Amino acid sequence: VQLVESGGGLVQPGESLRLSCAASGIIVIFNAMAWYRQAPGKQRELVASITRGGSTNYADAVKGRFTISRDNAKNTVYLQMNNLKPEDTAVYYCNAHNIATNTGYWGQGTQVTVSS
Repeated sequence: VQLVESGGGLVQPGESLRLSCAASGIIVIFNAMAWYRQAPGKQRELVASITRGGSTNYADAVKGRFTISRDNAKNTVYLQMNNLKPEDTAVYYCNAHNIATNTGYWGQGTQVTVSS
C-alpha cells in the first residue's frame, strides 16, 4: 500500500494550494480517508476527513477554507486549501483507514509553508 502526497510548497498568506494523495494497493472509496498535519513542536492533528459514504468533517481552524474531495476514477484524495494563513504551515499527511479490518496507512507527508 502506498499513499503519495504532492502539491505542497511555499505560498504567501491568502493564496491557495491543492494537495493530492494518490493511493495504490487500496481503493480509496472503500476507506475512510483523511488529511492530518503536524507543525514543528506540535502533535499531529486531524485537518479533514471523508467517509466511505462521502460525508466530510473539518477541524474548526480550517472550516470554510479547506475542502476535502475524492476522485474515485483516479483513486486520489485532494485537499483544496484556500486563504492560507501562516498558522497552516505544517507537514500534511494523507491517511487511509479501513474500518472493517481496523488497518491504517500513512503517506510520507508534504510540506506546506505559508509566509510573506
